[in-house]
Amino acid sequence: KTAAHCIDLPRPDDFSKAIYTLDIGHNDLAYGYLQHRAEGRIRASIPNMLTLFSQAVHVLYSEGARIFWIHNMDPIGCLPFGVMMYQPKAHNVDRNGCVMPQNEMAKEFNRQLKDKVSQLRTQLPSAAFTYVDVYSAKYALISDAKQQGFVDPRTFCCGSYGHHGHHVDCGKKVNGTVYGSSCRYPSRHISWDGIHFTEAANLWVANRTLNGFFSDPPVSIDKACHRPQL
Repeated sequence: KTAAHCIDLPRPDDFSKAIYTLDIGHNDLAYGYLQHRAEGRIRASIPNMLTLFSQAVHVLYSEGARIFWIHNMDPIGCLPFGVMMYQPKAHNVDRNGCVMPQNEMAKEFNRQLKDKVSQLRTQLPSAAFTYVDVYSAKYALISDAKQQGFVDPRTFCCGSYGHHGHHVDCGKKVNGTVYGSSCRYPSRHISWDGIHFTEAANLWVANRTLNGFFSDPPVSIDKACHRPQL
């Protein structure tokens, strides 16, 4: 390629200065539930997921990465689509309408992930690892949705889920007509399509995680390149 084509590419030295944000596990666990796998099988798959995660970090490290900003898993039991698919019952739903067994599985994943990050700190002492408790930040928003200016967190903005399990995907078109259109005020919703957070909700979470309040060690993202004193 010509120099003009490569002008925006990072220089080799930049790779060791970049922050590598890793956010894993959500699709793996959600897929397990959608496939109606027993919770024991889902739990048993977590160590293998984290082994692959660790291997990926080692590969990045070997290529020069030194700064890692690692998100833990969301409270997947609070995702509207997951709640509807799971058919929750009174005894397994918390006060926010979240499915407790799914959230307990996410917490177990996060416990093992935090242990894996501790191992990586020992294995790769020249790297800086920040473990970010996104679970707690997002659950705090869901718990306080109304006071924060959002509607019921069990609803979502784009697409629909009708009777008898009939689901219309966000933006779905039939003969040129959009049936899964978005709501009028997306910024008032926490969930965009029943699975992903809206831009407004993600901004709320970002404002409460980038400052280090939910991080281990408790450092803001602009200080994440500094390794904690051991």
